Amino acid sequence: MSHMPASRIAPDRRLRARALHHRGASCAALVAGMLTAPAFAEWGSIKGRFVFGGDAPAAGALTVDKDVEVCGKHKLVAEELVVGPDKAIANVVVYVRDKDVKVNPEVAAAGKAELDNKGCRFEPHVVFVQTGQELVVKNSDTVGHNSNIATVKNAPSNNLIPAGGEATVKFASEEAIPAQVTCNIHPWMKAWLLVRPNPYAAVSKPDGTFEIPGVPVGEVELQFWHEKAGYLGEMKVGGKTEKPSRGRMKVKVPAGGLDLGEITLAPGVFK
Repeated sequence: MSHMPASRIAPDRRLRARALHHRGASCAALVAGMLTAPAFAEWGSIKGRFVFGGDAPAAGALTVDKDVEVCGKHKLVAEELVVGPDKAIANVVVYVRDKDVKVNPEVAAAGKAELDNKGCRFEPHVVFVQTGQELVVKNSDTVGHNSNIATVKNAPSNNLIPAGGEATVKFASEEAIPAQVTCNIHPWMKAWLLVRPNPYAAVSKPDGTFEIPGVPVGEVELQFWHEKAGYLGEMKVGGKTEKPSRGRMKVKVPAGGLDLGEITLAPGVFK
């Protein structure tokens, strides 16, 4: 029997090992691609920017007639319609209405939501909390406040919060529209609490922008609401007039996300 020289055996084994290594690496890359591509394509964000379709209205001064020595120094103004000098509208509420919408675990609520009695006003003016999530109601002022939360599906609460104190509230049920929060001690104080069963909600910032991340790709129904206007029944989205019934509008979310662009609200919407 003839034998192949050792010098030829080693290179052949090295070539076969190298081929198997590259084949394994290619398969691993293919599998990784198959796992990550659908995950990327499964979710997208919804964003936009609310603007006022006219001259920005001036905010009226509030009458401060309690604890004047503390609250009178803050020069408080009405916040039912907050429009910036660039016509940006703050505090517009947007959320997904769909029941049993699939929830991305990476955008689930983390930690606690906060509502502060600060400067004899509520901060933020509109706060979003999920069912089961803790809402910490704080008092950063040097005078006492109470936070009267007028929920409908959840039992109303009215916590007296001393200076520097706090109280914790949880909600078991969603609320169809934001619930009003008031302070009976200082009647000019007002805020709104949005309680939803999932993380798909947003409140527009002072620059008018909002973003709802991690929404499942496909069609969802959005709800638009504002304190002074109620359900938003007319708006211009990207220059096109839309008239959502009771503030509800269906949109399709692509894998790359949906940018609604500028959403213009005419002055008449708030009358």
